[in-house]
Amino acid sequence: MTTWTLDTPSARAAHEIASEYADTALLNHSIRSFAFGVRYARQHGLAYDEELLYVSSLVHDLGLTAPFDSHTLPFEEAGGHVARVLTAGLGWPAARRARAEEIIVLHMRDDVSAAEDVESHLLQVGTSADVSGLRLAEFDPAFTADLLAAHPRGDFGAVFLALVEDQAARKPACAAAAYVAGGAAARIAANPLG
Repeated sequence: MTTWTLDTPSARAAHEIASEYADTALLNHSIRSFAFGVRYARQHGLAYDEELLYVSSLVHDLGLTAPFDSHTLPFEEAGGHVARVLTAGLGWPAARRARAEEIIVLHMRDDVSAAEDVESHLLQVGTSADVSGLRLAEFDPAFTADLLAAHPRGDFGAVFLALVEDQAARKPACAAAAYVAGGAAARIAANPLG
């Protein structure tokens, strides 16, 4: 995988929607999260649904964007609904739409093992590596350098922290609030990716 994108009709649609609604920092984070998850799966011999992971990865944070930010739902639940609507338009069956939503919701919940739900686990691994540098040592530095060259971080850390802190302030019972209270700012600042 050299472009870190997937070329199916559903994947192209997810990329198009993510490109329209997410700024470059958030879009590149979504692509890097997918790439880290895929690389981790290969390193650990995990079988997974690549298209399902890609689509979920590309839209997982759209609930943080103004058009999809819900005043009542945590951002990951709002993002899950975006995934359901997008994939319904793509003709995905109900069970597959529900899986996309579940993967997005679970990425902000307690750790999910690969045995329990491989795609949710891979999105958690990918987002954690990109946001806070968790498990970065498990990835070949050349892979990480190539990924960052293709999809630069820019000011992603600051952008993401501001978005989750806003969620936490407005929705104090959500997962983002627990994440912020648990030291998100320090973990993001300590990320060796910058």
